[in-house]
Amino acid sequence: MDIKQQRSIDRYIGVPICKLLSGVNRIISNDPDGIPPKHILIILLSEMGSLVLAHPMFMRLKEQYPDATLHVLMFAKNREVLDLLDVVPRENVITLDDSSFKTLVKDSFQAIMTMRKLKIDAAIDCELFARISSIFSYLSGATYRVGFHPHTQEGLYRGNFINRAVTYNPYRHLTQQFLSLAAALESDTTPANKMLPEPYTGALPVVEFPDVELMQITKELHNFFPTIKDRKLVLIYPSGGILPIRAWPLKHYCQLAKSLLEEGYAVGVIGLPGDRAIAQQVVEFCKDGACVNLAGYTRSVRHLLAVFHRASLLVTNDGGPGQFAALTPKLPTIIFFGPETPALYKSLGDNSYCFYSALPCSPCLTAYNHRASPCDGDNQCLKQILPERVLAKAHEMLAGKSA
Repeated sequence: MDIKQQRSIDRYIGVPICKLLSGVNRIISNDPDGIPPKHILIILLSEMGSLVLAHPMFMRLKEQYPDATLHVLMFAKNREVLDLLDVVPRENVITLDDSSFKTLVKDSFQAIMTMRKLKIDAAIDCELFARISSIFSYLSGATYRVGFHPHTQEGLYRGNFINRAVTYNPYRHLTQQFLSLAAALESDTTPANKMLPEPYTGALPVVEFPDVELMQITKELHNFFPTIKDRKLVLIYPSGGILPIRAWPLKHYCQLAKSLLEEGYAVGVIGLPGDRAIAQQVVEFCKDGACVNLAGYTRSVRHLLAVFHRASLLVTNDGGPGQFAALTPKLPTIIFFGPETPALYKSLGDNSYCFYSALPCSPCLTAYNHRASPCDGDNQCLKQILPERVLAKAHEMLAGKSA
């Protein structure tokens, strides 16, 4: 399903269900009994990059509740990233197929039955005002139900059955807000995040590769694209994914790629199979054998991270690749923000640089509008970031200077 279908289902089906469950909760109370939870469910249905930002929360929950088992409810398409992070046992992951409404409904009923059998007693809903996730938190049977709540703000209605209601704060990084969700399990205040959670000082996991695996993947890459073999490789990700408004203009990517090629670098355009047409436009503009279309080339996220080891720089729109680069800490990364803000979504890696214009209308994609921008497609917040500025920053980072 595309994002418009998801929004429609969330609104026209989610609202009545949330109202119904709120009424049921008023009649049949299901509140915590003060016993620490033993089976904790984390609901994280959003994009794959959010899983990386949620890593500190998983670690904090393990510290707070060492005897508890952690379970995750997520979309099947995002499963691989969670497995790479290795934060919960693989058998503790419940997946939903959202490729169609029919499969989503089928998997939802199965997931609810599974959660009931597991005797989930705490559900942490990490979604920003999505209704489907709050419905799952209630139907899981959990007595502790943690989630973002609008309170007096104008966030989307999610029912009144969240009994550890956390105020969503658009001025705090999402990782910090996830930590507040973990802390809310033991909160007795309203809202449930009045106390500042302890800062997480751990590091993100680094996805390790045996030398032989990296050598084999690099060899395959050079066999497919021999023109890049003896050059430093710069990877670019020009797709906006499910939200095209997040994309730096394609003509800017073309100009950047052409300049780098003229300086002797190779350029690889990465993306999913559906991004091949966009990537090919860059290749055709550059008319240089060292500019190659890698969209759809990588077989998995792990394969993509292995290709990251071959690269000297990544230039990307806000999205998954910028967050995944933090799992490969030696890769310098340039990330474009505009419709969304680095204040909320900046990579946790220490070798990234964010371009952000901070126009009066930016950011326009928020939890309050279900990420539906009022922009008419003229995303000046990204168009005003000129290729010359990006090229200068790319030179700094390629030279090994700190991001």
